[in-house]
Amino acid sequence: MQAEPDVSNIMQTQTLRPTNDGFSTAADLLASGGLVAFPTETVYGLGGDARDGAAVAGIYAAKGRPSFNPLIVHVADLDMAQRFAVFDKLALKLADEFWPGPMTLVLPLRDDAGLSELVTAGLDTVAIRVPAHPVARELLTAFDGPIAAPSANPSGGISPTRAAHVRDGLGGRIDAILNGGKCAVGLESTIVMPKDGMVHLLRSGGVPAEDIAGLHIPDQTNETAPTSPGQLASHYAPNARLRMNVTSANDDEHMIGFGDVKGQINLSKDGDLIEAAANLFAYLHIADEDAQTLGKSKIAVAPIPMIGLGVAINDRLKRASADRD
Repeated sequence: MQAEPDVSNIMQTQTLRPTNDGFSTAADLLASGGLVAFPTETVYGLGGDARDGAAVAGIYAAKGRPSFNPLIVHVADLDMAQRFAVFDKLALKLADEFWPGPMTLVLPLRDDAGLSELVTAGLDTVAIRVPAHPVARELLTAFDGPIAAPSANPSGGISPTRAAHVRDGLGGRIDAILNGGKCAVGLESTIVMPKDGMVHLLRSGGVPAEDIAGLHIPDQTNETAPTSPGQLASHYAPNARLRMNVTSANDDEHMIGFGDVKGQINLSKDGDLIEAAANLFAYLHIADEDAQTLGKSKIAVAPIPMIGLGVAINDRLKRASADRD
């Protein structure tokens, strides 16, 4: 069953016009950790600072998203994209041909990218694109930073192509909606991964497959074929074995606490699920490294309540604890 979004903190959602004042207000909201919906040529996106883990966790909370899948990072231009992702010749060719536009590239993450690990879901790749919509481009220029933005609708709902759609679905849960009129494409971006000289299709979308030279479309019936990030049952697994819902760790376990359940590290001492979500992937990495340093072979994680973002946190912990060969 899909978790209902936490709407305990109802906020006043502003509607901003695409004027200098509107762009300035939207950029200031993003810089302060707020959430702003904005139009792209595909659909409206729900934007937050991709470097701010709490803002990214807020995106998931507002959408009621049931699991932490990688989010697309929107940037103003190729120069900005190269601050976060590593481009080879094929990636540069795709960017030159299809950017700005409805194509997302999945590329190796730069070591110094500085993005929240919640954006990449702990992966060493990042999904990134340069949108073509003039309002999106103006906002990205005003903000001068990367914006993580899935579609601006409650999880499982119809993707929004007008500001009114966003207000109907997310009004009272986000800070502002930048009204840029109707989206021209109305279909999510095409996602591809350039790798080993081939262009692997991960999701069909606004760029038709026949327009992409050398495109490799994986056999969806073949379990070994390339797949979208985050779909494998044992993905995001640390090296050390992980045990969930633990209130008292064994001697061979490094403990990740939550709330009143203490550990070597704590996802949120206050029991704040947004803080816990923001810390999740980074703390799994820390626990994995510290477990080896401390001579422990396993990781234990305190119980996380199955409400709000707790559903997504438990989903990722379940994947991390899954049996693997």
